[in-house]
Amino acid sequence: MDVRTQELTRYIVPMREGGSLPVLGEADDGFKYVVKLRGAGHGKKALIAEFLGSMIAKAFKFNVPETVLLNLPGVFGITEPDQEVQELMRNSEGLNVGLHYLAGAATFDPAVNTVDPLTASKIVWLDAFLTNVDRTRLNPNMMIWNNELWLIDNGASFYFHHAWRDPAKAALDPFPYIKNHVFLGQAARLEEADRLMRQAITPRTLSKIVGQIPDEWLDEENSDVTPGERRRGYETFLLDRLKNSRIFVDEAIKQQKLSGL
Repeated sequence: MDVRTQELTRYIVPMREGGSLPVLGEADDGFKYVVKLRGAGHGKKALIAEFLGSMIAKAFKFNVPETVLLNLPGVFGITEPDQEVQELMRNSEGLNVGLHYLAGAATFDPAVNTVDPLTASKIVWLDAFLTNVDRTRLNPNMMIWNNELWLIDNGASFYFHHAWRDPAKAALDPFPYIKNHVFLGQAARLEEADRLMRQAITPRTLSKIVGQIPDEWLDEENSDVTPGERRRGYETFLLDRLKNSRIFVDEAIKQQKLSGL
């Protein structure tokens, strides 16, 4: 679960498919990455959500692009003609998050691509656990690469942290937004998925992942919450949510019944 840190060396293009406007770049290891920028949208909180969501999904053995910490130098992207994109990169100097670029991958299309009920149930469980509001039919945030399903884009997870309300209380959120999940109608084995997912990860693993959040992402200007308190808050949220998974599993089952699924 250790995370590499690399230097961005070559800017390629902006990626305008998503709302946060990531860019495609190459690092000093020779690989290309989708770079999520700290200067965009929800800033460092989106980076934390992406980092935690990707690392936790990987711990659950889902296919996710490798997560890498990428240092963006001040001169990165100076050839970009779009002033908005240039300003975004200037505001993102420092440590950002990169996801290994899946060259040739196709966007998952729920009208064409299908998954088995247990896989669908596990992904619904994962997104309810992370409180990820952004895996819907309109925006499934999944790719097909090498004939396998890959999960991408977890930056809309952990929505409690935008107002930083009590993490222990937030952990008990039943997550009614699961009603919009792309796989809710196919998730016929949620009870089994709950048992398997709880067995597949330990509190120690979750704590280790939280411990790898870069300190500089946890430092918020004009906030009374210290970086240490924020780190402990994420850990509290995840550990308490794992212990109380029945709350969001019951909610998902309830939403299936309400929707006639």
